[in-house]
Amino acid sequence: MTEFMDLEAQDGVRMPWNVIPGTKQEASNCVVPVSAIYTPIKAFPVNNNSMPILPYAPLRCRTCRSILNPFSIVDFAAKIWICPFCFQRNHFPPHYASITDDNLPAELFPQYTTIEYEPPGPGEKSSVPPVFMFVVDTCIIEEEMSFLKSALSQAIDLLPDNSLVGLITFGTLVQVHELGGFGQIIPKTYVFKGSKDVSKDQLLEQLNFFIKKPKPSTGVIAGVRDGLSSDTIARFLVPAFDCEFTLNSVLEELQKDPWPVPPDQRSTRCTGTALSIAASLLGACVPGSGARILAFVGGPSTEGPAAIVSKNLSEPIRSHKDLDKDSAPHYHKAVKFYDALSKQLVHQGHVLDLFACALDQVGVAELKVAVEKTGGLVVLSDSFGHAVFKDSVRRVFHSGDYDLGLSSNGIFEINCSKDIKVQGIIGPCASLEKKGPLCSDAVVGQGNTSAWKMCGLDKATSLCLVFEIVKKEIPDATLQSTNNQFYFQFLTYYQHNCGQMRLRVTTLSRRWVAGPGSVQDLIAGFDQEAAAVVMARLVSFKMEIEAEFDPIRWLDKALIHMCSRFGDYQKDSPSSFSLSPRFSIFPQFMFHLRRSQFVQVFNNSPDETAYFRMILNRENVTNSVVMIQPSLISYSFHSGPEPALLDVAAIAADRILLLDSYFTVVIFHGATIAQWRKAGYHNQPEHQVVNFVVDFDFNAK
Repeated sequence: MTEFMDLEAQDGVRMPWNVIPGTKQEASNCVVPVSAIYTPIKAFPVNNNSMPILPYAPLRCRTCRSILNPFSIVDFAAKIWICPFCFQRNHFPPHYASITDDNLPAELFPQYTTIEYEPPGPGEKSSVPPVFMFVVDTCIIEEEMSFLKSALSQAIDLLPDNSLVGLITFGTLVQVHELGGFGQIIPKTYVFKGSKDVSKDQLLEQLNFFIKKPKPSTGVIAGVRDGLSSDTIARFLVPAFDCEFTLNSVLEELQKDPWPVPPDQRSTRCTGTALSIAASLLGACVPGSGARILAFVGGPSTEGPAAIVSKNLSEPIRSHKDLDKDSAPHYHKAVKFYDALSKQLVHQGHVLDLFACALDQVGVAELKVAVEKTGGLVVLSDSFGHAVFKDSVRRVFHSGDYDLGLSSNGIFEINCSKDIKVQGIIGPCASLEKKGPLCSDAVVGQGNTSAWKMCGLDKATSLCLVFEIVKKEIPDATLQSTNNQFYFQFLTYYQHNCGQMRLRVTTLSRRWVAGPGSVQDLIAGFDQEAAAVVMARLVSFKMEIEAEFDPIRWLDKALIHMCSRFGDYQKDSPSSFSLSPRFSIFPQFMFHLRRSQFVQVFNNSPDETAYFRMILNRENVTNSVVMIQPSLISYSFHSGPEPALLDVAAIAADRILLLDSYFTVVIFHGATIAQWRKAGYHNQPEHQVVNFVVDFDFNAK
């Protein structure tokens, strides 16, 4: 497994098959599809071999538009390079005139299979600073309101000084706050009815956008260049250093929604209308800016076009059983609304982040499409006072070595060899519908395209790319030995959090094999952790889109076919079955996956299931494996920290067990350790060894 982690450390890629089946039939027999888990803007450690950032534009193939890379064949005498994807011969431009075998540009160095470009020019710095639109729920109890206001005040203190900030609050009504009304004693607030969807034109009209400047008669209204006054925009989006006092004053005076709620009814909450207004306002003021809508929601939406339940408490909120029976009256309408909202946000280049903090469901299942397609963050907690929520808000705005590395305006593209097609991507992105010869007819996730929009992405955002091998015939042995490489190139254009536009290029080469002797080669290149994560994403995706899909049967069938294909056994002798060490843990992963929260929805609400799957679909292999099969670490006097089996046999009186399931961390103290803690031995100077054992588990995390 170490060599696969080394490949990930170099390029941010993990592939189930690092030796690829060479034909369509061979790939079908392998069960797990040819695929990759790729982290587009993974942070690499700074060392001598770290990824270089080149201050010039990349050199492209004139036919397929792929970028010069270490696998290109170079004729130094003729100053020509041959593209490994389409075999087009390309001339080097004049500024590459000094290129020789001993004087290579960085993009041809063998170790730089991942490289980043930051070309100079007018687009080097973003014309629009970071934009944050806070959308705050006021239908919560006073205690929750005080927790939320405290967290928001801390977040405001962490905002970059040049960032633009806006505020919308909602309950029965939606209130758009004018933070930039300089000279006003009391900031203005524009109120909209929560039960009614507000169009973009209606919003701009009611916000008085065209008092000083007449409304354009034709065209799309989007930003200063399309007819909006910068002074008008500055009323609602204000630099953080200018509006800190005003914003804190508004938050301090923020009260619980004043509309009375009968004892037998839920609060009137218009979440969908508020988010629609926020999206339209940002689309008019700062289109294409990478703005983020941060929605803080404390309960279910009961009003407007995206209501998920009625106000009457006698109607229970939808469960998995209701969704399976298609008896959730509001579900499909709400999903349709948020799907339309996601398309609007993707078109504008804006991100929706969701902070859902309530004991009840708030509608994460319906909101999933908008959050996931825009690459937004999601936090699920019981209360705005919970440490999970508070720490998460701080992490969003934290800057330093351990920041999230939030970036925006991403576009992800794929180039690959002619015998490979792209089925799609499972992850936080949206299709740009760029159809072409690379697109497979079989669609998985966001498919039918070779380019995707990533409105928001960070250092940990990971995509699952699924490919199809289209070569049908078995190549002859001579050709297989001379031309046995498949090439992949991943291009990520994105706006770095410093405001600069960058392009990261990762180019991979993988050997393909076919024929009777290929099984051992396939086994040698199998990454069982990556395979388990791909299967987890696939089964989650299929459960959401296929009505009669049986996930347990599908996983069991896949495992049986894998073992039949790659296991060693003698007919009629079950005890003779064995798997290569490369495959030995894969059945264990499938055992835990079929019992995981991604597959078993019993005892989980639709919101919780949606949350778990959204996190799975954006995390890397290491974190995803922990979600599938929790890690159990044992601490004792007799040995250092060591992994333990997920079994009752791991429990011992003199042990501390630490269970990490990614979403939850559980610390178990054996009977003897618990007695020592109760007696306070770990606090006594003469029992430092006890203190070390008792506290080591906390320090380790």
